Amino acid sequence: MKTVHYFLLGVFVAATAAAQPIYETQGKDGPVFSDLPGQGRDVPSPGTTELTLPPINVSSPPPAAPPAESAPAAAAAPYQSLSISQPEGGGTIHSNTGQFTVQVAVDPALRVARGDVVMVSLDGQELAAKRTTTQFDISPAEWQMAAVDSVEHQLQIAVVDRSGVVLISSEPVRFYVHRATRGR
Repeated sequence: MKTVHYFLLGVFVAATAAAQPIYETQGKDGPVFSDLPGQGRDVPSPGTTELTLPPINVSSPPPAAPPAESAPAAAAAPYQSLSISQPEGGGTIHSNTGQFTVQVAVDPALRVARGDVVMVSLDGQELAAKRTTTQFDISPAEWQMAAVDSVEHQLQIAVVDRSGVVLISSEPVRFYVHRATRGR
């Protein structure tokens, strides 16, 4: 932008200078050029000649390039697979509080930078917390909120984008929870 301003200033100065006569006088060290016909006077000094300059060669600046349209972000390849590797289908976990670790396998890797997250459903109840990793714990509070009062439970996960659209879902995994009891 500064270049354009300097260019316009130069054109203005050149146009103004072209409208005024230029005088040449011989000095002791060579020619002296001035816009006054004499030394500070409007009357020509002896030996002063008015110069006739050719017209100013002014060219127009090249047209500005149109702003580059931002290319649409390359659509990422869709998720190919999503599965729960822990707890194992038909397996048993031991937990008195309901806390246990979930391990998820997703291909390609979870795109957290795009806003994709893992949504978890326990016994048909969607858990409030969304996960940004493929290994996480179900907390005792989540267990108390969602788990049914049974020995058999079901876990299912989905990858959702930032607007909540399901991109891929896993098959549900059925597992058992064993709670230690104290004998009498």
